[in-house]
Amino acid sequence: MELKPNETAHGFRISSREELPEIDGEAYVGVHEASGARLLYLKNDDNNKSFAIGFRTPPQDDTGVFHILEHSVLCGSRRFPVKEPFVDLLKGSMQTFLNAMTFADKTLYPVASTNEQDLFNLMDVYLDAVFHPRIYEKRAIFEQEGWHYELVAADGAAGDAAQLDADQTALVHNGVVFNEMKGALSDSSSVLYDELQKALFPDTCYAFESGGTPESIPTLTYENYLDEHRRHYRTDNSYIVLYGNLDIDRALAFLDERYLTPVAAEQEEADAERAAAGLEPLRPREITHQDPVAPGYIRTTMDTAPENAVAGCAYVIGDSSDRLRATAAEILLDALLGSNEAPLKRALLDAGVGHDIQAFVSDSLLQPFAVVQVNMPAEGAGPDLAETIAKAARDMLDAGMDKELVRAALAHDEFVMREHELGYADGVVNAMMSLASWLYDDDMPIEYLKYERAYAQLRSELEGDYFERLCEDLFCNSAHMASVEVVPTPGESDDTWPERLAAMNRELSADERARIVEEEAVLREMQEAPDSPEAIATLPRLGVSDIGDAPEYPAFDLDADAPIKCLRHSVRTHGITYAYRYFDARRLSFEDIPYLTILGSVLGKLGTAHHTAAEIDTLVQGKLGNLNYMFESYEQRDDPEDIVPMFTISASALSDNAEWLATLPVEIMTESDFNDTDKILDVLKQRKIGMEQMFASSGHSCAAARCKSYYTRNGVLMEQASNVGYYRFLCDLLDNFEARKGELSARLRDVSNRLFRDDGCLMSFAGTDDDYRRFWEAKPLTGLTGATGTQLAVPEPVVRNEAFVVPSDVCYVGLGWDRRLLDVDHSASWAVTARALSLDYLWNEVRVKGGAYGVGFQVLRSGNMRFYSYRDPHLDETLARFAQACDWLAAFDPSQEELEGFIVATVAHIDAPTKPRLMIRKQVVHYLTHHTVEEMAKSRRDVIATDVETMRSHADTLRRIVDANAICVFGNRDIIESSKADLEVIDLIG
Repeated sequence: MELKPNETAHGFRISSREELPEIDGEAYVGVHEASGARLLYLKNDDNNKSFAIGFRTPPQDDTGVFHILEHSVLCGSRRFPVKEPFVDLLKGSMQTFLNAMTFADKTLYPVASTNEQDLFNLMDVYLDAVFHPRIYEKRAIFEQEGWHYELVAADGAAGDAAQLDADQTALVHNGVVFNEMKGALSDSSSVLYDELQKALFPDTCYAFESGGTPESIPTLTYENYLDEHRRHYRTDNSYIVLYGNLDIDRALAFLDERYLTPVAAEQEEADAERAAAGLEPLRPREITHQDPVAPGYIRTTMDTAPENAVAGCAYVIGDSSDRLRATAAEILLDALLGSNEAPLKRALLDAGVGHDIQAFVSDSLLQPFAVVQVNMPAEGAGPDLAETIAKAARDMLDAGMDKELVRAALAHDEFVMREHELGYADGVVNAMMSLASWLYDDDMPIEYLKYERAYAQLRSELEGDYFERLCEDLFCNSAHMASVEVVPTPGESDDTWPERLAAMNRELSADERARIVEEEAVLREMQEAPDSPEAIATLPRLGVSDIGDAPEYPAFDLDADAPIKCLRHSVRTHGITYAYRYFDARRLSFEDIPYLTILGSVLGKLGTAHHTAAEIDTLVQGKLGNLNYMFESYEQRDDPEDIVPMFTISASALSDNAEWLATLPVEIMTESDFNDTDKILDVLKQRKIGMEQMFASSGHSCAAARCKSYYTRNGVLMEQASNVGYYRFLCDLLDNFEARKGELSARLRDVSNRLFRDDGCLMSFAGTDDDYRRFWEAKPLTGLTGATGTQLAVPEPVVRNEAFVVPSDVCYVGLGWDRRLLDVDHSASWAVTARALSLDYLWNEVRVKGGAYGVGFQVLRSGNMRFYSYRDPHLDETLARFAQACDWLAAFDPSQEELEGFIVATVAHIDAPTKPRLMIRKQVVHYLTHHTVEEMAKSRRDVIATDVETMRSHADTLRRIVDANAICVFGNRDIIESSKADLEVIDLIG
């Protein structure tokens, strides 16, 4: 079917068609005339097709109603009356993306799949969910996903909580979104952002936290929650995006006949009923424009560690309709503040404003704004921060802005957009980008997709004073800006709910106590009751027979004629060249490893014999798309003692710059000035701040990594290079930096000299034959060879059950062990078992019932197996549920359809489209760990052949993992200290 402007197809009036080279396709825009639903169809040959429906949802308070609705509508609907259709889809779909997102002023429901029937199944479930959710008939959904009261018996109190008095119980809040936001707003950077946005837009929806605050979420009523759904989840308030190589005739017919026309009729009838009752029609709230304000310095306090102090200034850039200005602002911030040597950041660091400065543009709202954030600001720096930034900007402008910095930042921004490695399926990214302008102007659905024109215009503006004027407008003369400082006040919480709940608990009558317990029992009954066979049968599913052939695996091979070992990849790179270097770290000692991590942090941030640090930064930005340094260690599948530690230098560039991939990394490797300890100190301070933020925001990853160090040498090695082990090393180094900086310079020089040797390097290259030739002709070698006489010896692991106290209102719980230590062979069926454990048992027990935001069980091919929970209000209860997983698995008895669903979803993960950069990296790992294409094909076949008996047989191994009792926790002090688990409690920060 060919869509044509000014013609109608299945109720959709197509208004325009436009070539869109940015997606190698074309864009069709239209509207469904009967319902008012807006349509954007992005047509191209991408087989990873997608669908998204979004709604304008501007909040009017901090209750997080739209965030709670985002969760809730995916808890069953009219056509699909199961408890968790979202999870059921994760269990049994070929999806490559499946989620929902709450933004500051909109809610988006995107899905993607490489299987067209699967995409239509996903569309069906999502559309019924948003238009016909079961929230109207099941109040418990609101209580589960939003908030509810619980009466919890105090330690030592026996009996039913309803029969106990206030001294024997605690009245608490629980709920998935409530606990999620407790975790999210434990991060001072999140608090800073919210306060800045509130100060910039006090008279608009942006004055509120769309995710909800823990203080306000419990004030949301069920009735208001339902009203907000009626008001905003309407066809005439919807934005539909279709993407990729799909049957558009079938898609439009499905949308029209199954949902848009009948739902619009239902809404028209409901509007008429309201009018007949004398009620105003429920219409979506508009997003209003904020007139310029400049409220001055705002100080807010937060119960967190002193190390989490943060301050920032925000500057409104303009309106969303001016895409060029928003893009220019991103480029300007990158040029002036994107690295330690960027002029504005360097001036602020030299002025002692703080330990680190970050800058970014927030552009998915009506009035985009720029943020300059200072981490660990100097005492007294907050009140004067805006003027300090303005003065630094004026001084730089007076001296003359370096256009090469802006040119380099523009080149880097353009590279990122062309590579399009943005972490999501392309269609999902494009849906989000389209709404950055479309939500505010029906005539601008693709403005943020057309980056080619923007970059071309900005390149022409480099010759004039466009960027200078933009800099002056933002930092020196802004009439619409705000300045906020978040001041830590440890132990002085602003949260009044504990006292209020305690008072409420004391005043509860016997009937009220009984009602709270009864309502929680109703909620638990809903959570525990299995879906009926009839309800389950309504869900569209793919079976094993729907699994197609495995996607073609690009070839790679070792080039025997290259000057050094080089893997040559045949991945299609779309005009980008990739050149990675892997240096064997077994030539170093165990004591060298923390210095190797420091080396990775400082390379590219120091001057060389030929260029200053600032010049290096500009060259990397302008000539390369990516240049990163990292320490990694790979494991063999059958031997936990056989580890392959590598220091990796990853680089990429547009094909025209292939020679720079050869020369620039070598200059940085061999000529960096390690005597510049002032710059090194800046980097190390910033790294420490970043790690402290990671402990509080991604504690599940940190707990899993620390757990692994209890039982494998590779875990011990990675602790020496990162996580808690490295953090402690870093803190000690910073505490004694003046005394140790000379030794540090010498050690970095020595480590780099012993590491960067050509005979210890594996090269990895992807690009055209001409790129390959030019790369080698440019001489990419260091010229150093020969053994260093050092052999890496990693100490034995020791189990240490630890609980690290970090500034957070929630916990992250990890428990793991390694199958190789149990003499258990690798089995591909574990991947299916892990999916069943994660999406069935653990999801229901730890997320739904326990209120944790995330939970799972992971199995790595190398042998590591681990449970984790994320933003979890509990600890002991979660550990108990981990232990009970063994019994659940032993009794696991799914229907054939359910089993096939887990298999289909597992194969979908195996077959998911892989971007070039990630494919290249995967192939190197396969080479280093001797993982062959034949083994990958066999693993896929074994997954498809998985049966229930095999999955149940894993229960014994799971029990042995739990019985090993290797536990690590990061999180809230009160939760940790009240735990009955035998854990060593450690204050990690401060």
